[in-house]
Amino acid sequence: MKQRSTLPPTEELKTKSLRIVPPSGLGVWLTGLTAAAMSFLAVFAMALALTAGLVAQNWSSELQGRATIRILPSNENSAQQLDMLLQILAQTPGILKAQPLDSATQTALLAPWLGDDIPFDALPLPQLLDVTYAGERYDFEGLRLRLAAELPDAIIDDHMQFRGPILAAAQQLRWLGYGALGLILSVTAMMVVLAANAALAANGTVIKVLQLVGATDRYIVRAFVRRFALRAFLGACFGCLCAVLALHYMPKVAENSGFLRAFGFVQGQWIWPVALPFFVAGIAYIATRWAGYRKLKELI
Repeated sequence: MKQRSTLPPTEELKTKSLRIVPPSGLGVWLTGLTAAAMSFLAVFAMALALTAGLVAQNWSSELQGRATIRILPSNENSAQQLDMLLQILAQTPGILKAQPLDSATQTALLAPWLGDDIPFDALPLPQLLDVTYAGERYDFEGLRLRLAAELPDAIIDDHMQFRGPILAAAQQLRWLGYGALGLILSVTAMMVVLAANAALAANGTVIKVLQLVGATDRYIVRAFVRRFALRAFLGACFGCLCAVLALHYMPKVAENSGFLRAFGFVQGQWIWPVALPFFVAGIAYIATRWAGYRKLKELI
């Protein structure tokens, strides 16, 4: 005598519907591999977008309220010019701090650009001052005009000509990452649709028999949707895991390497690669459901 199933009616129905779809086959494997590959790329696209946004924010905060004054080399006494400049800055409203850079600091700043073999001591380097100011009280144009009149060899730069293009480039890189992420997810949906169509076409005879015995379209589509969504989820989990490991084992770079040093996820940003497999499974669910109903209409 055949043993009766002990599963609840709903679970038993789901289990039986899954048996319609073969557990293996080109379509099922294609879905898993596509989800894995696209999730791997999607994690890097997310890392690119989030890192670009973080770098833009850091650059903006570092340049905000900062200016540089350089005293060009001349025949006059540089120490006297420096003292005069410090007196002018002390009398200027909004100036919080003015710190002259010593020769060792200037050499460290120039070495990455000119190399370590350059005899910096023999070069006529300007004297640099790092100035910190309060934006609400600071009058850049007034200070520039006063320096031009009283100390012509002193040139002030508030970094605005560099800050704007740098921030614009970082924002463009951020949107490039988001665009790549959207393209990757779109391709994932299209590949799942193709795989679902192939699986439905390969099981066309079985589907027609099920329709003849009274199986509803919802019952048939649900079997394919669950199978493909599950394979997409597992493939996405594997792809995300590989991407996270690749980010973790990327070659370490120097602290002053800027963008490359920050590439990856920080703190709360790790929620995105964790949530990605569920998002990919949702895309596979919607894509397979749409493809299933569309294919069933063609088989009628």
